[in-house]
Amino acid sequence: MSRKLASIQRIWKIESIEGADRIELAYVLGWQCVVNKGQFKPMDLAVYFEIDSFLPIRPEYEFMRASSYKNTDIMGEGFRLKTQKFRGQVSQGLLLPISIFPEIPTDIELGADVTEILGVRKWEIEERATSGGTVIGNLPRSIPHTDETRVQTAPELIKEFTGLEYYISTKMDGSSHSISIDEDGFHVTGHNYEYKDDGNSDFYKLVNDRGYKEKLEVFMGKEGLTSITVQGELCAPGIQQNRLKLKRPEWYVFTVMENGKRVELERMLEICKELEFTTVPIEEVGTDLPAKYPTIEALLERADGNYPNGGKKEGIVIRPTEPVFSSNIGAELSMKVVSNRYLLKNDD
Repeated sequence: MSRKLASIQRIWKIESIEGADRIELAYVLGWQCVVNKGQFKPMDLAVYFEIDSFLPIRPEYEFMRASSYKNTDIMGEGFRLKTQKFRGQVSQGLLLPISIFPEIPTDIELGADVTEILGVRKWEIEERATSGGTVIGNLPRSIPHTDETRVQTAPELIKEFTGLEYYISTKMDGSSHSISIDEDGFHVTGHNYEYKDDGNSDFYKLVNDRGYKEKLEVFMGKEGLTSITVQGELCAPGIQQNRLKLKRPEWYVFTVMENGKRVELERMLEICKELEFTTVPIEEVGTDLPAKYPTIEALLERADGNYPNGGKKEGIVIRPTEPVFSSNIGAELSMKVVSNRYLLKNDD
């Protein structure tokens, strides 16, 4: 499912902020945003821009210049949305009236994606800035994007875990990388692109040093597989401020696919043990997630914590132990919960 960076959403609650005369809280989906007092009322439709959106230069966004303007070689000029705090209240995203955007049809429906219409892009400078390597193409078809849906964007996902065995893993703070073997050969990728083995990719160097390709080839032959994909998070000095405080690179596996299908938790752990891959830490295994964590607030509290060396933990990822398709996101059921404390401290 492609991420709706900008969409039409309904504001379901307005709440005052103690001691604030000009601002208040507006609630949309599972998010809360600080807005100008009186700008919206409950049940209004508005344009909601998610955090990590990169908005183009246009007059409607100029009020954010002092706090959000960026100009980089990779992204160009624009306004980056990130988690902020006003009068003690977390604000996650931006809400603006539909009426200020003439390009949005007047009969637009609730939930409509207006990302492309408004020229909004995802802030993704990190991959090219930290991972390096010579890009030779987009992701091959055997390697899916590793984006996880934030629970605030789709609160209904919590109920989908009813009666299911689930597991919670630590969201490692690094850069997403994958390796795969299919009918077209061996692939090494970042979040969006495939890289060339020309000595310019730190991850390719790790793959070569540890013999990952050879290990996968032997495993495929033994298991009679036509394709295998392993996806994980590369954490290392120089990546994302190295909040795990590692002294050398490490790759933490979170997904294994055999012949194009994601394997269950037990199988992933077995494969990684055999191939000597490090997996993401598994924090908890249980049943009926909504009974234990019924609200977004409960999950946000669960997501807080520190990495073993003391840095603020980015959050958690929750999946069924056996893959289950979710019609809400059009993919296998999975969601991430990013700690608000982490965002406020580290979202630079």
